[in-house]
Amino acid sequence: MSRSASPPPQLVTAPSYSYVELSAAPAPDSSAALAEEVALALSFNGINHSVMMVTPKDVADFIRGFSLSSALVTSIDDIYDIQLHSSTSSINAEIRISNRAFWAMKEQRRTLAGTSGCGLCGVEALDQALPDIPSLSPSALPPPEHLHGLRGRIEQAQTLARDSGAVHAALYVDEHGEIVLCREDIGRHNALDKLIGALHSQALPRSKGFAVVTSRCSLELIHKALRAGIGTLVSLSAPTSLSVQWARQHQLNLIHLPKHSAPRLYSPQAPGVAQP
Repeated sequence: MSRSASPPPQLVTAPSYSYVELSAAPAPDSSAALAEEVALALSFNGINHSVMMVTPKDVADFIRGFSLSSALVTSIDDIYDIQLHSSTSSINAEIRISNRAFWAMKEQRRTLAGTSGCGLCGVEALDQALPDIPSLSPSALPPPEHLHGLRGRIEQAQTLARDSGAVHAALYVDEHGEIVLCREDIGRHNALDKLIGALHSQALPRSKGFAVVTSRCSLELIHKALRAGIGTLVSLSAPTSLSVQWARQHQLNLIHLPKHSAPRLYSPQAPGVAQP
């Protein structure tokens, strides 16, 4: 099956908006670049699925990554075609997936339809929030020198953030320590989904190198990394305790890179160190 995506308008530079400084002394008009945001509507095989707010860049990567990390498909090969129809403030995405994946998605939708309003349904909702995800095969930790100066290199790679701020990034650093992919979005989950989509579509080795997120490391990002087969996740912000527990249980290497101190390895747990 062919896999294609009609491209939406891509951001070359962030749009600029004028402003006036509020101060006692009169100040001239000026302008600043602001991150762009649009509504993205997703439909799979003609069935509306969801609408979310995204940055309109690398949208096809986001759709592939979101579909994989949300368990809507189990393989990128299940995504046959992506058609994007753009307007000024929205993008309609029509995604064609395999019959097998579409049947599983409809079953998932039927389950989610009954997950509110009572205690028994709450049990099913917890199953959705804490899903059964297979553990990874252990991956080698990145050499410490690959983390040295990484924050500064990330700043250089974040072209949208450099123009406008207000965006998160997810990046892939290869086994040689080079940043080879950077995906940005107003949503931290969206940024990681874009990166996952790019990793799969470019067939890059997810167990080698490592992924970086500039946002806080919540459990949802751990889920996405596990489903994508990412062996090592580096976060610029501290992880939650539950994120560390899941990373250790599922053999995901988890590293926090503080701004002013040495990298902190949370998973795997160092031998002889007591929990947590």
